[in-house]
Amino acid sequence: MDSVWLVITFTLLAGLAMPAGALIARIEHFQSQWFEEELRHLIIAFGGGALLSAVALVLVPEGIANLPLFTSLLFFISGSVCFMGIDILLVKINTPGSQLAAMLADFIPESVALGAAFATGKSNAVLLAVLIGLQNLPEGFNAYREMRSGNKFSANRLLIIFSALALFGPAAGLSGYFWLANYPDVVSAIMLFASGGILYSIFQDIAPQAKLDKHWFPPMGGIFGFALGLIGFMLTEH
Repeated sequence: MDSVWLVITFTLLAGLAMPAGALIARIEHFQSQWFEEELRHLIIAFGGGALLSAVALVLVPEGIANLPLFTSLLFFISGSVCFMGIDILLVKINTPGSQLAAMLADFIPESVALGAAFATGKSNAVLLAVLIGLQNLPEGFNAYREMRSGNKFSANRLLIIFSALALFGPAAGLSGYFWLANYPDVVSAIMLFASGGILYSIFQDIAPQAKLDKHWFPPMGGIFGFALGLIGFMLTEH
């Protein structure tokens, strides 16, 4: 029972990093010219790098560990096609939300994996929870900025939405703890499906926004974001 509360606590704290990132993006005195031109692009790139590290170091390696080649490719490509469809739908209804979708596609399968890690007694479970939270912070920042740009959502409404989304973490974590820990093939399929969707979002939405004409430092945010994931990977593997 103690492990159950650990799953709930750590997944919820990791999820609350999303509204925390949105809250940072909302702070008015950050809205300077420098913020608009360079820092925002740096944070966008950081979030993209963090997502890429999640795909390359966690989701894909864990996913292919339990599935054959054809099945792995099927779920991976299906995820990208699904996210392409979501992107097309968002454009048609004129609602920005691609980075929000990418954030949830990262958060939910990693929360499932976290719950399974606690169930199987893996020692890296707490560190995985910390890394999820560190990824969610810049992703929450970027998703908030993207959705506010359309002026369809008020700042307070977005903060409420992001806070509510944090509850997906405990739900996914508990499903991983009680059920999916016994079905590693299903967890792998979820991870590969999410990986395809995240990779599509990185190239379609996040990477293009990170570029800033005549500024060369913002793309380094992607390096820093990936380095964050690399640090976590190496700490958990050694």
